[in-house]
Amino acid sequence: MPTLKDREVGIFFWAEPDALATIRTLKSCGVTSGQLGVDGGVKLTPETAASWSAAMEAEDFHIYTVFAAYEGESYADIPTVERTVGFIPRATRAAREIRTKEVIDFGAALGVKSFGCHVGYIPHDASHPDYVDVRDMVRRIADYAAGAGMTYCLETGQEPAAQLLQFFEDAARPNLKINFDPANMILYGSGEPIEAFRLLRQHVISVHGNDGDWPDPATPGALGTERPLGQGSVNIPKFVATLRETGYNGPICVESGVHGEEQRWQALSAAVALLNSLR
Repeated sequence: MPTLKDREVGIFFWAEPDALATIRTLKSCGVTSGQLGVDGGVKLTPETAASWSAAMEAEDFHIYTVFAAYEGESYADIPTVERTVGFIPRATRAAREIRTKEVIDFGAALGVKSFGCHVGYIPHDASHPDYVDVRDMVRRIADYAAGAGMTYCLETGQEPAAQLLQFFEDAARPNLKINFDPANMILYGSGEPIEAFRLLRQHVISVHGNDGDWPDPATPGALGTERPLGQGSVNIPKFVATLRETGYNGPICVESGVHGEEQRWQALSAAVALLNSLR
């Protein structure tokens, strides 16, 4: 795979059935790298890995993170996220640990060096049984990823940065890292994103170029609103300037914040152009 440039702009995308067509569409947006999301319905067979490996090689395309999403997750609102997302739901915890290892194996087969996912809403109380069980699960997953030569990135947003940092330090694994999404801090009402990035900076190895507006205080439990990059409350020019100021040289991976197939690719292309003008 090609070597990444400093603050290289890529795109977060999902594993579609036609790997070659997907990568060619990504390249038409002006990128040669990105992060691959794998939802719970994707069959991770040797043939799937071979198809993606061949497409990456044919198009000289770099995937630097595989992200797992899980069947049964819903982001309808904050209470639904609390019930369904990540490792918090007890009924799905064991199955999701198995699936997580399958996604890590898939990423390793592609030569990808990092895995990531949403852990879910971590309890504030470090003695809470769910906190303890999820922390121990994160440790096991980090160890499994290390065995494949991969880091394990926690995704930001579903808790304030200070709480995530406490959990991160408690999990205490050398290959545990952070993928920082500034918009998630806003969408979940978790804290001002640039301050949060500065607090977590030493552990951040990848960031999302994503934008959004704060939740409506008149609607308890509502998430904020995703917005096209540069049109939300993150202050993208200031965020990119902060990346430079703090010496961050890792990738910046854009998400569209727009729904609808044609509009989404137009928004991704515009976001790539904006970030390249700032980076």
